[in-house]
Amino acid sequence: MPPARSSAPTAVPVRAITEAAAVDGLLCWCRAGFEPDLAAELTERAAQAGLHGHARANRGDGYVLFIGDPRLDGALPCNRLVFARQSLRLLAELRGLDPRDRATPIVEAVAALRPDAGYGALLVEHPDSDAGKPLSALARSFGNALRPALRRHGLLAAQERPSALRLHVCFVAGDHVLLAESDPARSAPWPMGVPRLRLHRDAPSRSALKLEEALLVLLDEAQRREHLRPGMRAADLGAAPGGWTWVLVRHGLHVTAIDNGPLRPHLFDSGLVEHLRADGFRWQPPRPLDWMVCDMVEQPSRVARRMGQWLREGWCRHTIFNLKLPMKKRWLETQRSLAMFEEQAGIPLAVRARQLYHDREEITVQASPRATA
Repeated sequence: MPPARSSAPTAVPVRAITEAAAVDGLLCWCRAGFEPDLAAELTERAAQAGLHGHARANRGDGYVLFIGDPRLDGALPCNRLVFARQSLRLLAELRGLDPRDRATPIVEAVAALRPDAGYGALLVEHPDSDAGKPLSALARSFGNALRPALRRHGLLAAQERPSALRLHVCFVAGDHVLLAESDPARSAPWPMGVPRLRLHRDAPSRSALKLEEALLVLLDEAQRREHLRPGMRAADLGAAPGGWTWVLVRHGLHVTAIDNGPLRPHLFDSGLVEHLRADGFRWQPPRPLDWMVCDMVEQPSRVARRMGQWLREGWCRHTIFNLKLPMKKRWLETQRSLAMFEEQAGIPLAVRARQLYHDREEITVQASPRATA
């Protein structure tokens, strides 16, 4: 009698679904060039959770596969990862697809692996990399062809169901597809984990997009309503030319902009901005503020210590700041800087850190005092 097969999703080659050994894992999108950093993070976080796994990563691919324990998907949700824009549960790897009919083997694979999943949405994606960007047109057109085929087989809901599992078809080459799924409650809501933002014509600089993305990614809707109310007060350290100040003003906050450099003149039209020519590492507010934000270019350890001091002294209730990372050992530096930040703060904190789409050689951190009983 053949051995019993696992009911867990498996990663398998095309045309060999019924013969492949079960392999579970994650597919994580990231910024191209940061694959080793994400691989190091996944390896360490899995070990901390007592789970085994190994990374498959090539620099420049824009994604990492982490193969291992079937519980990885629940143990490493996207909102706990720094270098992953999106984290998905890997289902299958299909190679050698015939360009004349890519849909049939994909439908067959989904039907064999997840016949009762009842997916609420289909996302057809590609890596955000030099090799992946030419696949964007294929991804757009293929989704239109695949959806009806999946629906005919009862694998995809007739109408999108936002709370149901989502199926991800990820092209890494024209004949190479990764199948994955995500739970909307544990993953980023946007395709490839990237909120599509457009720079407003009045924004003083492109850095405004970083703070806009941070507010979307690092705060949930309830937190944005609660913590970004008109009339609140904030400080922007290293404000010039005013991109982050501009974002806060659009939420109705009164902002003290700290920088020896000039701000864009139209920022003062709101009546909500005060500009102080001072050093962001030395200035402190005369009374506690609701927010402090900081995008100063400085060593991450120095920024981490100063940000911790702000929370320790009670100078602000919430903060968002960037940590500029070195070219090597970025995961190690991230760990050191975040540990230093929390040690300096000296109080229980709720901390989220992410390398955002609009970040470059940096990560963005949001922190608030953790509520205690």
